[in-house]
Amino acid sequence: MPVLNRIAAYAEEMKGWRHHLHMHPELAFDCHNTAAYIADRLREIGVDEIHTGIAKTGIVAIINGQGPGPTIGLRADMDALPIEEITGAQYASTIPGKMHACGHDGHVTMLLGAAKYLAETRKFAGRVALLFQPAEEDGGGGQVMVQEGVMDRFGVGQVYGIHNAPNIPFGQFLTTPDALMASVDTAFVYITGKGGHGATPHECVDPVVAVVGMVQAIQTIIPRNVYALDEAVLSVTQIHTGTASNIIPEEAMFCATIRAFKPDVRALLKKRFYEIVEGHAAAYGVTARIDYDWGYPATINHADNASFACEVAAEVVGESLVNGNSVREMGSEDFSYMLEARPGAYLFLGTGPGAGLHHAAYDFNDEAAPIGASFFARLVERAQPLA
Repeated sequence: MPVLNRIAAYAEEMKGWRHHLHMHPELAFDCHNTAAYIADRLREIGVDEIHTGIAKTGIVAIINGQGPGPTIGLRADMDALPIEEITGAQYASTIPGKMHACGHDGHVTMLLGAAKYLAETRKFAGRVALLFQPAEEDGGGGQVMVQEGVMDRFGVGQVYGIHNAPNIPFGQFLTTPDALMASVDTAFVYITGKGGHGATPHECVDPVVAVVGMVQAIQTIIPRNVYALDEAVLSVTQIHTGTASNIIPEEAMFCATIRAFKPDVRALLKKRFYEIVEGHAAAYGVTARIDYDWGYPATINHADNASFACEVAAEVVGESLVNGNSVREMGSEDFSYMLEARPGAYLFLGTGPGAGLHHAAYDFNDEAAPIGASFFARLVERAQPLA
């Protein structure tokens, strides 16, 4: 695979970084040891500035180029997942119940590899801001970093990120000129009726019947309210109620994940969800409380930046391995907040066959790290060339 020669020369060092990170996973904002390890590597690499404690455990590192110019942001998420690892790898997680099951250890490694190259060569103008972000999986660390003023504080003009993609051909880059990943909202509905004996339902107000009616009815929202070419998903993922076969319970609850690409579709889904739940509650004589978690927005690329990123990716892997009009997906990503704050693009990098993301047998393919690092490095050199 045609990666930058200098980055290929320290591929083994990058593998060591990744394995260390994999062995010591941390969750959400509690990435204290991860951040300390990254900061140590950045000092060894020789970056010009290291700013810690952003979004609790995030880091922004600055590398200065040769001469004045803008600042480009490169982001890697660094948190793990609450999953018990079953890979059996020599470098498997040493923390029970936690593992890097989404490849964020690989994302950090790719960005560190690019940082090492850029700090050595500095064949660019302006500055690079390396954004190491906690809490992508849970907590919205990308949003917190933006809210804490990272983009303005460091003068970031454009921003880019990569996510690994198992079971996509090795080395293939995928992206789109617009929405790449969906928004994600979560609704929790708590229904209260009047419990009693299962033999005397006329003396009760049955929340089980109500929850069944609500769940069936909300499944009509997308096929009957959303334009057929506007993709959306509404999946009920939990229903909890009851304790025994002869008791009508007092309470029931259900929750749903709700996803869309367009803001107006997202708003419509919420509106109709409330209308249907509240209407059915009145019809069945129960009360319903809705906790609607307005989550990550859609990850929407900026067309010019996505096109530019594809040009750079083609330099690294060849045009045949770059798809700039790939199928978008219903997964979500808090890099979306950074793309709301600044122009930029997000891409998937295929890592070949293997267990899927968020699976206990997943492991990042180390051979892909030099490709991602080369992409980041060339992106900087192309975006901010020396005069």
